Parts: sequence; C-alpha cells; structure tokens
Amino acid sequence: MSKLDLEWLAVFDQVYETRSVSRAAENLGIAQATASIALNKLRLHFDDRLFSRTPAGMQPTSFAMELRPSLRKVTEILAQSQKSHSAFAPGRSTRSFRLCMTDIRQVVMLPRLVNHLRQVAPGIRLEVQAIDEHSPRLMEEGQLELAVGYMPQLDTGFFQRTLFDEDFVCLVSVDHPRIGRLANGSGRTRDKVKSKTESPLTRAAFLAEGQVFVTMSGTGPSIVEKTLAAKRLKPDVALRVPSFLGVARIVAATEFLVVVPRSLGEAFADQDRVKVLAAPIDFPAYSVRLHWHERVHADPGNVWLRQQIAELFARERTLKP
Repeated sequence: MSKLDLEWLAVFDQVYETRSVSRAAENLGIAQATASIALNKLRLHFDDRLFSRTPAGMQPTSFAMELRPSLRKVTEILAQSQKSHSAFAPGRSTRSFRLCMTDIRQVVMLPRLVNHLRQVAPGIRLEVQAIDEHSPRLMEEGQLELAVGYMPQLDTGFFQRTLFDEDFVCLVSVDHPRIGRLANGSGRTRDKVKSKTESPLTRAAFLAEGQVFVTMSGTGPSIVEKTLAAKRLKPDVALRVPSFLGVARIVAATEFLVVVPRSLGEAFADQDRVKVLAAPIDFPAYSVRLHWHERVHADPGNVWLRQQIAELFARERTLKP
C-alpha cells in the first residue's frame, strides 16, 4: 500500500462534493490532470474505484460513502491545526507558557513582564522555574519553552537573543562601620556610582572584608570567582549561599559585602538597607539573553512572547558609565 498523501484528501473531498474531477480541480486551483492523478493514487491506496462515471457525474462507491466521514474529519482537524499554527491571538489566549529564569531575572524582570502581560493578554499564564543543570534537556524535550538569563552552557539546537549587557557592583550595608557612607547617607547610590575611580571601596578593603559568594547550579562557573582566581586574588569568603534572593537581607544585617549584577544591586537598594558601590575589581560584563530551542522557533505563541520580552527589556548593548 502506498503512503497516503494529504493533498489527495482535498481532491477526494472536492470530487465527492462536486461529482466532477474538472470542477474539483478548478476549486482547488490545480490542473485537471493533477486531480486525476491524485484520484488514481487514492484508488490504488484504498483498492477501490471510489467514484464511478455516470450521466449524473462521478458517483461515490459504497466504500467511498463509508470513507468520506473519516476523511472529512481528518481534513477538518488539519485545517484547524493550520489555523491555530498560523495565528496567535494573545487577547483571547489562555495558554500557559513554561519559562525558566535565573533568580536575578525573577527579581529584576519578572514583575514588569507579568504586569505587561496582564494588560495585553490577561488570559495568559506563566509557569516559572529556576534555571538549573536540567534546563537545557527540558527545553530540548519541550517541557520548557523559554529561558531568560545567563546560560553559557547551551549548545547546538538553541537560538538566543541578547537583551542587554550587565556589569557588576558591590553591595554593603548602609550602616557598615568601615566602608564609609556617601554624602547623602541614604544608601540609594544609583546616581552616585559614576565611575570605578570614584568608588569609596578600595581593592584592599574589598579583599579584607568578609564576603558572600553565590554558588548557583546550572549557570556555569561564577564570573566573579573566575575573575578573582585569574587575578590570583583571595577574598575572605565568609558565607556561600545557593541563590541571590537572600543576599540583600544578609548584607543589610551583617558587615559582609557581596558582588552582584548591577540591575539586581539597584533593585535591592530600593528595597533594603544596602548601598551600591562601584567594584574596585574589573569584573567582565556578561550578556543577558533570551534562549529557546529550535523546536519552538516557529511556534506563533512563542514568537509573540519573545517579541514582548524583547520590546520590554532589549536595549542597546552599552553599559552605564
């Protein structure tokens, strides 16, 4: 038995409706010879004439009459699938998207993204989990649709889009006894950190103070640790934690300092009693990217969500001075 070509089903349906091969071909926009070839292949496939030529036109055989409802159902399902694939209506959609993010992006980006989606697509839901060592596999299997953050370990089969570049700053308590307060004493230093030469934190003080290091799973070696090791610098690592989420509260209540991405440091300084200082070490910047697997590259809903994220967060790849 030959393989059933889906295009033949349209010919069958039109011949059944019109009782004419020529009119079927005209309705489908194909040559009559092409329609006749398709009909002959259907006859071979099903081992039945399907239609008999009569003065009243092409009349279906009893087998064709039994077959028609099943084939019609198949063509309707295919048509609906094509319609669903070709259009995504965010305002009416109730789709749930499965994302993974670093904890930093959950703090800095997720609230703004959720608020935006509630305005433009209130029926859409997000299921977010932390990026870890299993995330690439889950994306390959289709269990995760997008990833946002720093994932240098992704390999063949993944697409990415850079949203922005991120550099590093230091966080300390506004009440730190050895690292001096800035002039306003407010701890809100976003506009005060203009260059690394103006930092009130020296390299010697940086290395002498107890530090909090974040060791995360699934994002590769820490840029901070790799840089310090390459420079043969040995800070006083007093505490290691698995996530950035609690470091602001820890730093606010202790004399420790922590190195964090700038956007996270600024967010923490708006919420806790910590201040942002320029890092006295030249830590390399990194790119925050949107990642997705090739299996969802053409999915209309995924394309739409990627566009929303890019419009919200993508900017020129320049860092603050």
